[in-house]
Amino acid sequence: MANAFDATNANEGVPTQIVIGDYVQWKVSGLVDDYPTDAYTSTFIGRPTSGGSNEISVTATGHATHYLYTISSTDSASIAKGSYSWQIKIKRNSDNAQVVVNQGSLDVLSDISTSTSDSRSHSEIMVGKIESLLAGKADSDVSSYSIAGRSLTKLSFQELQDARTFYRGEVTREQNNIDLKNGRKGASTIQVKF
Repeated sequence: MANAFDATNANEGVPTQIVIGDYVQWKVSGLVDDYPTDAYTSTFIGRPTSGGSNEISVTATGHATHYLYTISSTDSASIAKGSYSWQIKIKRNSDNAQVVVNQGSLDVLSDISTSTSDSRSHSEIMVGKIESLLAGKADSDVSSYSIAGRSLTKLSFQELQDARTFYRGEVTREQNNIDLKNGRKGASTIQVKF
């Protein structure tokens, strides 16, 4: 395994996953032919797909053969877990005109050795909570009640089953997406031979 801190060993292309707190670097070689590093600047911008203001912003270091993007451990420690959409922009230094030259998505993952948070996705957490409610439903099958003049309504057994079915489907889709990103065939992959 090559030394991950050595810039000469940086992987080509934007990573598909970043672990919070890791030192991360990658290079993009194909840009320097059209956008020489002495006349252009490249920036990587990532934003959470779920919205929010947590942004990843990296200005590349220009080299003769590539642009090098580096995120320090300190900077990656402040990135929020989740899915991100990213863009690579090229800015012409002479007049600050810019263009988006590439885009994609990546996942920011928790460092399991330092994380005390639940590593399950929202959908997985919801399935667990709904199943707990369904297990307790037999003991307290009251659909609505009033306390101090406030009326409260519980979900019906059928509504809970419907919600569980929905979230189980979300979990399956998430797992299939992870499998496809890792090069494994998901449940929705159809193979055809001719």
